Amino acid sequence: MTENRATKFHQVSDDLWERIDLLLPVYQRSPKGGRPRLPIRSVVNGILYVLQTGCQWKAMPTQFGSGSAIHEYFQEWVAQGVFEELWRLALTEYDDLKGIDWKWQSMDGAMTKSPLGGEKTGKNPTDRGKLGVKRSTLIDGRGVPLGVAVEGANVPDQKLVAETLDEIPIARPEPTADKPQHLCLDKGYAGEPVDREVCRRGYTPHVPRKANEVPKPKHRAGKARRWKVERTHSWLNRARRLLTRWEKKVANYIGFLHLQFAIIALRTAGVIG
Repeated sequence: MTENRATKFHQVSDDLWERIDLLLPVYQRSPKGGRPRLPIRSVVNGILYVLQTGCQWKAMPTQFGSGSAIHEYFQEWVAQGVFEELWRLALTEYDDLKGIDWKWQSMDGAMTKSPLGGEKTGKNPTDRGKLGVKRSTLIDGRGVPLGVAVEGANVPDQKLVAETLDEIPIARPEPTADKPQHLCLDKGYAGEPVDREVCRRGYTPHVPRKANEVPKPKHRAGKARRWKVERTHSWLNRARRLLTRWEKKVANYIGFLHLQFAIIALRTAGVIG
């Protein structure tokens, strides 16, 4: 009964399946025979189940198929860039339907646990030195992820700015005087190195001054919009595989991030529920 209920609420929708199916490799039956392949849609269902529940691969309900086999498919698709391409296409579709809000972008880092360690993890200074990971995320004005960088939890946010801004998978329009692009950051990004990287890419930075600095006059046009990136991190953490990282290979962790980014973009565009 539990497994039936689990599969019922973790099925890939038809709209999402149509978009994923276009990117997946075509598997031919081996002329030598052998065990038949798992139904590919069931494999996608299993991957989404792991993403949403955070369960271990071998603990997923048997209706999806062998957990170890589904894990092999997942790693193969990560290596082929399937989930990154899905994110890129989702952003393109979102831009066509809603229009990416480039005017007010925000960036922030979020730290989560990484009990098994692995690539790009480090001791979390806010969690008694336990191993953790930091994901630096750039969003548009509606909260849709545009860029990401991953490092250990002990890496300062400032060191991830350039990589995050350079990882946007679609063409970013050139800022102009009529259409500027603002970037909202918190106090942790204050300083000349970040200002230099941000301005070099055509952004207008908005960073709260530290306590010992003279505050700038407030004006309505410069209202802080940083809360939206915090909301996006909350959306990401609802996928429990992102709330706690179990992947030792950073590519697999980023693959889950790209998949969740695509889902957020398509939901914001109104394409999927």
